[in-house]
Amino acid sequence: MNTANLQLEGLLIAIASMNDLLVTKGIVDREEIAHAMDVAEQTVLGDYRTEELEPAQRDAIAFPIRLLRLANNGAAETEVTPFSELAKMVGQTKGRHNDEA
Repeated sequence: MNTANLQLEGLLIAIASMNDLLVTKGIVDREEIAHAMDVAEQTVLGDYRTEELEPAQRDAIAFPIRLLRLANNGAAETEVTPFSELAKMVGQTKGRHNDEA
């Protein structure tokens, strides 16, 4: 596996943990994090470049945001869901593309 991919996995789980800490400390609530993830996804998918991308490439851009959204939704007070489980859930919950039959 590419080392950069492993680094990104660690970074995403670290961000998910930080988001959970912010919620636990009462700085933000889960709905605010969910809204921030919604805005982020709309921003990256609304970028002019996405029109030039294949559906799989658009999914790649949105993947980290979708993973963090799922981590936020399924967060427990004592642990973060493992990356492999979150990644599987992203694949299971993403919608079909307009250009897919």
